[in-house]
Amino acid sequence: MKVALARTADDVVVVTREVPAVGPGELLVAMKAVGICGSDTTGWYVETKAPAVLGHEPAGVVAEAGEGAAFRPGDRVVVHHHAACGKCRACLAGEDVQCEAWRKNRLDPGGLAEFVRVDAAAVATDVFRLPDAMSFEDGALAEPVACAVKAVRRAAVRPSDTVAVIGLGANGILLGLVARAAGAATLVGCDPDPARRAHAVRLGFDAAGNGGEEFSLKVKRASAAGADVVFVLPTAEDAVLSALSAAGPAGRVVFYSPVAPGKTWTLSPHSSYLRDLSLLFSYSSGARDLREALALIERGVIRASDLVTHRVPLEDAAEAFRLARRGGDVLKVMVTI
Repeated sequence: MKVALARTADDVVVVTREVPAVGPGELLVAMKAVGICGSDTTGWYVETKAPAVLGHEPAGVVAEAGEGAAFRPGDRVVVHHHAACGKCRACLAGEDVQCEAWRKNRLDPGGLAEFVRVDAAAVATDVFRLPDAMSFEDGALAEPVACAVKAVRRAAVRPSDTVAVIGLGANGILLGLVARAAGAATLVGCDPDPARRAHAVRLGFDAAGNGGEEFSLKVKRASAAGADVVFVLPTAEDAVLSALSAAGPAGRVVFYSPVAPGKTWTLSPHSSYLRDLSLLFSYSSGARDLREALALIERGVIRASDLVTHRVPLEDAAEAFRLARRGGDVLKVMVTI
């Protein structure tokens, strides 16, 4: 079978590997659509895994089912790349991604392949049938939407809240759409790229500005006190400081993206302390979040037809990664198989 092997974030080659063998309770899934995540194109993050077959936003068709698996060949499915044990302290607290088992299991060899083996733990809890009315591209959005669902829950977004999003790539826009579904009254975005700002407004943001004073002004116009919730996706210090500045009294600031090891920010806590800000982090998602994400997509709150701007066949995977790094008019890149 063909797989896309990432040697670095900007060195991706298509090679041939054996189709994985399936054991009891496992599935072999023929991939149909796989989204490119921002982490897939982040140099330091890819280096921690490379050489590797990336791709953790997959949807496809069951090609083979191991003994005891509750699926059959031909089933259209969404596959989560990890699965929690459901019994440990973290799981019982609803924090699936902190489960030791969750961190250990993964797709074999990775989503950017013609076929993927899904281990029994994931089949039992983290594989979902894709409704007939949903496309494979809709299914491939389930994982990034699930991450947004978790972050919005952590932020405790409430009806009438003003929500600000710093960084308007696909993930930033998804955060805004999920926040709106949770009741946010006003969405304000920030990005230096005018094409991304235009995408955000097209998809439902009330306003989107550049950084600095322009962004602050738009937030103040939305809520004189500042934003109730701020999601920040860039990890540069100036973006972090902008997020803290945009938050209003008792605001919740959620850091959404992986931060490189050793990276530090210099923060002056005086104002944040007096304003009772909550600083939160949101990493990945669990089965509960994936289930909620699929429901949002099925309701049409989020549609692949609105977000996917570029489609690339697996044979041209290097081009998919190049496009995803480009930004601008590129919002969501989908690899088709």
